[in-house]
Amino acid sequence: MSTTTATAPSVQRTAVQKKTDPARARRRRRLSQWGFIAPAVVFMLLFFGYPLVRNVVMSFQDFSPSTFFDGKSPFNGTDNWSKVFHDDLFGKALWHTIVFTIGSLIGQFGIGLALAVFFTKRFPLNGFLRSLILLPWLVPMVVSGIVWRRILDQDTGVLNSFAETIGLGGATPWLTSPGMALFSVVMVNIWIGIPFNMVILYGGLQEIPKELYEASSLDGASAWRTFRSITLPLLKPVITVVLVLGFMSTVKILDLILALTDGGPADATQTLGTLTYQNSFVQLDFGAGAVVGNVLILISAVFAVFYLRANRSEGK
Repeated sequence: MSTTTATAPSVQRTAVQKKTDPARARRRRRLSQWGFIAPAVVFMLLFFGYPLVRNVVMSFQDFSPSTFFDGKSPFNGTDNWSKVFHDDLFGKALWHTIVFTIGSLIGQFGIGLALAVFFTKRFPLNGFLRSLILLPWLVPMVVSGIVWRRILDQDTGVLNSFAETIGLGGATPWLTSPGMALFSVVMVNIWIGIPFNMVILYGGLQEIPKELYEASSLDGASAWRTFRSITLPLLKPVITVVLVLGFMSTVKILDLILALTDGGPADATQTLGTLTYQNSFVQLDFGAGAVVGNVLILISAVFAVFYLRANRSEGK
């Protein structure tokens, strides 16, 4: 009897200590935090980390269609990299990617910002027109490409027929001339990207306090001075996000170019994205395709680092 009576309080004290032990509480809290993070980490490693590492490894292998059957993909050193970098088409594709990306970003951002500023004014059908401009964004890119391919057709396209009707000539080879094709593809991509730029910039403009514009008006500032001194500085974080996301989505575009020109004519619209596709799935040279893909990833990573540094500087 006496042993049972002495043990009961001791067990109770141990239970209370376990409940109030701060180190134990911290461990449980940390474990629960890792429990929430773990699914995201596993997802990132599985669907982003592994493909990236596999692509890098593949660029140093002789990976051919027979590899899928016999599993043999011997390392060939830097042969794939040397072959790609000594190919004239790679230089052309890199230049076309630069022109395509910069041209698209300038057009999308400039027109998107102008429309965003325009729609901050109150006028009838404002909401309806804004909704109408979103349509290109809602249509799948392949569908947009096919529709524009018909519109820009040299013989039966609507654009040339309209130009002929108003006396501007009607035989412009928008997609079949090496000198016009890249320009036409950039124009179509600008049309597709305007809604995204306008929506994000319009949201940013709504966050700028109206009192600043009222004070500027009372001081007699011109519209351009108000835009340069108030709108642009306060819109800078949104502009950074729009340009970074625009760059990320533009530099790797594949489906639009395939639907419009398939990289032609005479490789005039061949970009790094289409070159990766051509090497991997047309010529079945997976090693060379992986090399071009890694170059694309490297370009995006460098741009992402600049973006993070700019954000860090703004946060200080």
